[in-house]
Amino acid sequence: MHAVPGASVVLGRGFGLARRRDPTDTSAAMESTVQLKRTPLHAAHKRLGARLVEFGGWDMPVQYSSIVDEHLCVRRAAGIFDISHMGEAWVRGAGAEAFLNGTLTNDVRKLAPGQGQYSLMCLPGGGVVDDLYVYRVAPTAFLLIINASRIAADVAWIHRRHADSGAGASVDFEDASDHFGAVAIQGPRVVEFIGTLFPGASHAGTVVASVTELKKNEIGAWRFDGQEVWVARTGYTGEDGFEVVAPAGWIAAIWDRALAVGHVGCLQPCGLGARDTLRTEMCYPLYGHELDEETTPIEAGLGYFVAFDKGDFVGREALLAQKTGGTARRAAAFRMAEKSPPPRPGYPIWADGVAVGKVVSGTQSPSLGCGIGIGYVPTAVAVPGTRIEVESRGKRYPAEIVKKPIYRRA
Repeated sequence: MHAVPGASVVLGRGFGLARRRDPTDTSAAMESTVQLKRTPLHAAHKRLGARLVEFGGWDMPVQYSSIVDEHLCVRRAAGIFDISHMGEAWVRGAGAEAFLNGTLTNDVRKLAPGQGQYSLMCLPGGGVVDDLYVYRVAPTAFLLIINASRIAADVAWIHRRHADSGAGASVDFEDASDHFGAVAIQGPRVVEFIGTLFPGASHAGTVVASVTELKKNEIGAWRFDGQEVWVARTGYTGEDGFEVVAPAGWIAAIWDRALAVGHVGCLQPCGLGARDTLRTEMCYPLYGHELDEETTPIEAGLGYFVAFDKGDFVGREALLAQKTGGTARRAAAFRMAEKSPPPRPGYPIWADGVAVGKVVSGTQSPSLGCGIGIGYVPTAVAVPGTRIEVESRGKRYPAEIVKKPIYRRA
C-alpha cells in the first residue's frame, strides 16, 4: 500500500486527514491547524538525520542515507519504515462480517481469525474510495489499515454505508487512527531478529509459537513490555516483512529496540523514497496515482481482489459490466530503454505517433538500473511487448510494456 517516487517527492492528492499528535510533543505549535502533523517517531527521525519533507500534511522522512541505498538494503537485508501516518479502524459486532462484505470488494468470509486480505472500497459507479488491508482478529472483530490520504474520506463513507445498510447496533465502527502508530520491518533478513523483538507465542489472532511462524497475510498479538501489539506478515515491499501496529505511545520504544536488535540483519531506517521505488518495482498501487474515485479496480488490473461470487456489494454492477464487457483503458507496467531519463507521474505516453495516455507512477529502478513506471493506456496498447514512448521535457524516449511485476527476484 503506498509512498512517493524515486528522487523526487509527489505529495499525492485529496489529503483530509484526522489529526494525530506526537505524544512526546507538548509544544503550543502543535495546536496550530497549519502545523505539519508529526508521527510519534518524529524526534527519532531528526535524531537519525533524516531528510524530512511535507507529505500530505505530515512531516515525514523521505530518506536517511539515500533512496538507492535504502531500497537495496530492503531487497538484500532489512529496512524499517515509519507508517504511523496511516489510519487504523475497528469494525466489530455480530453484523461486522456482512457489513464489510457489502462495503468491500473482497470476500471477508474467507478469513479465519488471524488472517487478512487486500481489498478495495468502491463507489456505486466502481470508482475507488480507498484500497486497504482488512484483518479478522476475532470472529466478530476486524482491523482495517487505511491510507493516510484517505482517513477522513474513508470514515465518512463507512459512516454513510452504516446508516444506509441498516446494520444499527449489530456493527460498531471506531476510527482509532489517533490512538495507534505503526512500523514496517521489511526484507529477507528480518526473520533473523524479529523473534528477539517479539519473543514467545502470540495470544490472539493467529496463535503461533513464535512470530516467524506467521504465514503471509496472517496477524497475531504479542506483548511488548506488557503492552499488546499486533504483528502482521504481509511484506508490502515485495519482500518478506512484518508490520507492527501498537498504541502510539509505544511506537518509539519498538522502533529503538528494533534498530538495536536488528543489527544482526543489517537493519537500517528507510524513508518514503525507498518505499515508493520498492512498491513501483512490484506494481503495487498507490492511492492518488493508480487509484482514485474515477478509476475502477478492473481498470487498475486488480480484478483478482473483486469477489463477484459473494453476493451484492457497493459497485458490483458497474464492475461486473467492465469485467464482462471490457474497459477502454488499463494500467500497464513499462520499462524504459537504456540511457533514458526516468519517467515521472504526468509524463505523456505515446504509441504509433499518437499520445495515448500518461504515467501515473514512475521512477529509476535501483534493482534494475533503468527507468520503470505504470501508466494508463488504451486496453489494446496495454499488452506486454508493445512498444511505446514516454515524453520527457518535450522529447520522447523508447519504452516497452512489460508483464507485472516489473521486478522479479532471481
